[in-house]
Amino acid sequence: MCLGQSFWLVPHMERIAIVVSEFNFDVTRIMLEKALSHAKFLGAEVTVVAKSPGTFDSPYLVREVIEKDYVDGVVVLGAVIKGETDHDEVVAHQAARKILDIGVEKGKPVSLGVIGPGVSRPQALERAEEYAARAVEAVVKAVRRIRSLRKAEFKGETLVIE
Repeated sequence: MCLGQSFWLVPHMERIAIVVSEFNFDVTRIMLEKALSHAKFLGAEVTVVAKSPGTFDSPYLVREVIEKDYVDGVVVLGAVIKGETDHDEVVAHQAARKILDIGVEKGKPVSLGVIGPGVSRPQALERAEEYAARAVEAVVKAVRRIRSLRKAEFKGETLVIE
């Protein structure tokens, strides 16, 4: 068997990047730890962890890491805590919109593991692990399904990609 054929017999491990906000790091540190362990549990390889100054700044790093050929998808982790103004609303909404746009533009999934807006610090701490695990799971599933869809051929029956 030639090397080219054997490559296709080995399943391709999902290679993901994690972009994590340093702002509210007491929350995002927990998220990062959970994301790393959950990726390992799912059989995905984390090829990059990029620390962003804050959630609002994360699209810059998402754009850079998503271009790497060793990144199949990106997980974004952050916590946007409610303050005395509506600043958290602006930060969360603008970051989410841009993060989604980058993923769609580049054809690679990006998940939004960002807690907030409108949450208190205790609420964010309570949700940290769940948001991180769900964000990793979303990217891994999306990468697998996109890969399956790209390989699938229509043969007269409904294709179900799961």
